[in-house]
Amino acid sequence: MSRVLQVPDVLDENTFEDLIAELARAREGERLLFDARHVRWVSPYGLIGLLAAGQVGRDRTGLAPAIEAPESSDVRSYWERMDFWQNAAPIYELGSRPARQHSRSDALLEITPIRSHQDVHEVVERVRERAALILESRLHYPKSAVIQFSVMLSEVCQNILEHAEAVGWVCAQTYHWKRRLGRDVLVLAVMDVGVGFQGSLAAEHARRYGDRWSAATALEAAFLNGESRFRDPGRGQGLQAIRRQVTKWNGVVRIRSGDAMIARVPDWDDVSPLRIGLPHLPGAQVLIVMPARVEEPVPA
Repeated sequence: MSRVLQVPDVLDENTFEDLIAELARAREGERLLFDARHVRWVSPYGLIGLLAAGQVGRDRTGLAPAIEAPESSDVRSYWERMDFWQNAAPIYELGSRPARQHSRSDALLEITPIRSHQDVHEVVERVRERAALILESRLHYPKSAVIQFSVMLSEVCQNILEHAEAVGWVCAQTYHWKRRLGRDVLVLAVMDVGVGFQGSLAAEHARRYGDRWSAATALEAAFLNGESRFRDPGRGQGLQAIRRQVTKWNGVVRIRSGDAMIARVPDWDDVSPLRIGLPHLPGAQVLIVMPARVEEPVPA
């Protein structure tokens, strides 16, 4: 038996939920086919979301899913430059996959798997030069922001290693959001399909919450209160530091885990700060959006 999952033609953090809703109906023994033929645009979140969804589908059905490549040559080229197929090979049954393009991508960070602390170190080092160029010249951030961004990138990747107990992926790209914001933005996405916040924090905190313990309360505990699975003093402050830093930049940070999502929402976005009852997805999926700074006019 097979099941076809239609990949939305515009795949971002919002339409990703439609794909996960379809995936939730998959059953053991079904052969899944992700039909991406009509995709005409995909964000970093959507691109690594396809890896996460494929891995969940594989775990749920016991069979490697298949995926049909986009018909758009521009989209196919983007996927190749972002190393999508290279990272999809351990997850999907690809058959013959497109040849890897060796031209340098204009992304801040192509899709990169996170399996070890060395991976995190290499990611931060690799993006340092490009981050400085993008943050200073394109987004008009001060030089100090480059260091702060590197710390934030390291922290969000370390969370995969410390909490997920599974491989994760990170990806970052700069865009011009003409309709949504009218400015350039840097979009950073980090995902895993491990134990998630509820599973990670359960041993240390579930008893205290009792019947209220859920994916949503676990997200609130970590994101708002700085609670951690570790008892060491000072642990659990990373997500709070990220929230404060993104707030300073008037950006967005959204964390999805299990069937819930929590967010720091700026004045230019209208996403709910807390959502529950989402289609269940293992692990944690993080989106950070940093908009270009707008200089305040100098009084005459």
